[in-house]
Amino acid sequence: MWEVSARSHEMSERPNVLNAAAIVKRFGSFAAVTGVDFQVGAHEAVGIVGPNGAGKTTLLNVLAGTYLASAGTVHFEGSDISHLDAASRCRLGIARTHQVPRPFANMTVFENVFVASSMGGGHSRERAYEGCIASLQLCGMLDVANRQAETLGLLDRKRLELARALATDPKVLLLDEIGGGLTDAEAAELVAIIKQLRARNIAIVWIEHILHVLLQVAERLVCMDAGRVIAEGVPEVALAHPAVIEAYLGSGVT
Repeated sequence: MWEVSARSHEMSERPNVLNAAAIVKRFGSFAAVTGVDFQVGAHEAVGIVGPNGAGKTTLLNVLAGTYLASAGTVHFEGSDISHLDAASRCRLGIARTHQVPRPFANMTVFENVFVASSMGGGHSRERAYEGCIASLQLCGMLDVANRQAETLGLLDRKRLELARALATDPKVLLLDEIGGGLTDAEAAELVAIIKQLRARNIAIVWIEHILHVLLQVAERLVCMDAGRVIAEGVPEVALAHPAVIEAYLGSGVT
């Protein structure tokens, strides 16, 4: 597995906020993830790429606590959180979005974000209110705060998904194909928001099939296939790995 360049060395000197070691996740006799080591440095943006069935979302679910690992450990800020569920990890500072946004349809946009902040983040009513306003403003949704979530189009549902995650006050934000189904112009709007999160020192872990969108944010790529990491490093290094080209990028990628 390749992992080189001065930028790789610079990133490796950052303290890891999230550290997964020797992760295995089995469903019955099927191993969706096998022996994966995965680290995220403080304030780092990491992209996870791979073909369908590579184990990307399963790994994200293990990091988030949606699934508990069958083997291996997950540490957050130096503490072992391997046994903690998703709600507990969220309150510690690990938030996530989902591929298909499923807001509380009969609630307003504001109410959706308030529930995320107060229940997901465990914040007081006053802090949750302040967090809602800040998150909605950052995601460009203050003008639709009183709309029913069920009336939103896809882009605004994805903005709402981001706002709900941000309202929990995360240190690490896990994004699962948030650009999926959007036009290039719509995806560019989300990229602009995510870049603002980088400026606020939130670490990003982003699964995305739309490579040119992901590369606007990710400073390091982790490439997976068949439940394993086959290459990682700065994008230009990881994408040049022969195993990556063979697995899912095609020989025409440069």
